[in-house]
Amino acid sequence: MRLGIPELILILAIILLLFGTSRLAGLGKGLGQAIRGFKSEVDTKDDKQDKQ
Repeated sequence: MRLGIPELILILAIILLLFGTSRLAGLGKGLGQAIRGFKSEVDTKDDKQDKQ
């Protein structure tokens, strides 16, 4: 089962209706911060392993 453009647009519209724009923006911001934190931790561990 593959999702095309119309199906993705419909899913995004439903999500927007369920969560609203302000809550959706907050979720995006939180996800971005989590990804940045994860990347920085991975880079830190790589730097520690390179020094050993």
